[in-house]
Amino acid sequence: MAKNSLYAVAADNFRKDPDLLVDAKNVCMQFKMPSERIDNIKEFAIKLIKRKIKYKKFDVLKNVEFSVSRGESLALIGRNGAGKSTLLKIIAGIITPTDGFVLTKGNVVPLLKLGAGFDMNASGKENIFLNGAMMGFSHREMQKKYDSIVAFSELEDFINAPLKNYSSGMISRLGFAIAVDVNPDLMLIDEVLGVGDIPFRNKCAAKIDELKRGGTTFIVVSHSMSQIMTLCQKAVYLENGSIKMQGDVKEVAKAYVADCEKLGIKTQK
Repeated sequence: MAKNSLYAVAADNFRKDPDLLVDAKNVCMQFKMPSERIDNIKEFAIKLIKRKIKYKKFDVLKNVEFSVSRGESLALIGRNGAGKSTLLKIIAGIITPTDGFVLTKGNVVPLLKLGAGFDMNASGKENIFLNGAMMGFSHREMQKKYDSIVAFSELEDFINAPLKNYSSGMISRLGFAIAVDVNPDLMLIDEVLGVGDIPFRNKCAAKIDELKRGGTTFIVVSHSMSQIMTLCQKAVYLENGSIKMQGDVKEVAKAYVADCEKLGIKTQK
């Protein structure tokens, strides 16, 4: 069956299933990297013009398939470089896979890097509306959310200051506050739950728990086994870009930890 036909059939089945939020089919991602070291921009420009840059291909993801239903959260686990963050960016629609596809539905909120997409020269207030627009919310809708976002971030005294004057912790607070206030159907989280000081981290954890009870589905990249056990029911274990195992989070996490121990690698509890 042709690629377009496979997509059409998958998309039709996806639309007919109201509980299915994510359906990944044969996802492959290949990057090209220069095969030789280039020390400066001038050298790169000269070689680019003369078409003397040679590339080698690197497979980041290979034939990845999984699905996630509403209220059924998923952990992506694996060692550094396994392809977890790349997969999360594909699900978020930030990058397009080399082959295959990912179907999503509902309000998808990526929490890939807190503060990503912010304008550092604009104020905190302006960035709230900017981020809201990027997630598809109107100015009027963000006005209704504005007070609760500011209150959650605890940045009332600094909200009109430019972000370039914020600390990294303050930017993280604002990013998290915006993300959790837009009532997501699906939230994508990449190692960003431990933001701010201990009281704020506790508040973030409580908010995540509230969203979970309210039906929000999560896809989480984390090296913390306790974190994914608490938040997720299923897991996908990636190794060198391929799925080594998927299923119940406890069983998959147990296999991952065992593999790490064989290699003498410590895992986070």
